[in-house]
Amino acid sequence: MSANIISLVIVLGVLIFVHEFGHFIVAKILGVGVEKFSLGFGPRIVGKKIGMTDYMISAVPLGGYVKMVGEKPDEEIDNSLLPLSFSHKGLFKRTLIVLAGPAFNFLLSVVIFFVFFQVSGLPIMQPEVGEAQKGMPAYEGGVRPGDRVVSIDGKPVSRWEEMADLIKQSRGRPVRIGILRDGSTFWVNVVPKLIASRNLFGEQIEKYAIGITASGAVTVKPLNLFQSAAQGVMQTWQITKLTVLAIGKILTGTLSAKTLGGPIMIAQLAGQQAKAGIVNLIFFIALLSVNLGIINLLPIPVLDGGHLVFFLIEAVSRRPLNLKMREIAQQIGIFVLVLLMIYVFYNDIARILFD
Repeated sequence: MSANIISLVIVLGVLIFVHEFGHFIVAKILGVGVEKFSLGFGPRIVGKKIGMTDYMISAVPLGGYVKMVGEKPDEEIDNSLLPLSFSHKGLFKRTLIVLAGPAFNFLLSVVIFFVFFQVSGLPIMQPEVGEAQKGMPAYEGGVRPGDRVVSIDGKPVSRWEEMADLIKQSRGRPVRIGILRDGSTFWVNVVPKLIASRNLFGEQIEKYAIGITASGAVTVKPLNLFQSAAQGVMQTWQITKLTVLAIGKILTGTLSAKTLGGPIMIAQLAGQQAKAGIVNLIFFIALLSVNLGIINLLPIPVLDGGHLVFFLIEAVSRRPLNLKMREIAQQIGIFVLVLLMIYVFYNDIARILFD
């Protein structure tokens, strides 16, 4: 349990710091004064004031915040501080400051993957057969464990994903597969079979397959700086797409909301990843960082996405949303977040008691 708690503190500490640092550094660059930079909410435990900014760690480690000068439109501030006021900056600058938090979360994921690919290279799963299922098209066609697929319908294949995609695209028509075995190449004709399967979200789907599994053989391709950066962006984009898709499925009821987890589940997963190795834990941080960035962009008042909605209304109407409406919207936002927190805590406890 202590290992889980330590892992949770490390993971949340990194994610919160990066998110709030995004708001902080862009605010400073754009000339907005920052009064407080806090990791955590609630009472101040420890900190140090440098210039006008109080850098501190607070009691509740489930978030953080940056308090800027003139952050609230109705806030009374000294005339000398007006040039540093957030509310007195233009709409574009305020939008950049709000966007910076989620943007830095995405950037953290890109950097983590960039470093991994630069140090370790790009792992490529080879199209080598680990198992050929009896009764399935590949086995009936003569494919056996240890065979290497080198082409599909004359198209060269160098990685497992390429082969799988070409088979799916066949839509059940016969395909001619080039097989390398013991240094010799031969061809087999198979007809992909439509089978029931499950996708990443556990949903029942149908796909065309020939009944083989990968051996797990991997080769590593060294990457230069630009290739590593591109892969970092690509991996982050893939996580982003899957996360947005999952949120959409939860909202439409396609995916059970019971899959949502809170701090307890994060602590358990962080502990598991830490035990598996530092690389696993760092990848877990990258995954959660993307999730945090997306969640903060949801159009819920009090979240960054809610502020962006206010700014959009301001841009369209050419005037800020009136304070009364903002207060009502923020109260609704807080209520929604509290309900969500209660629900994910319930899910966490239910997993512990019944799983």
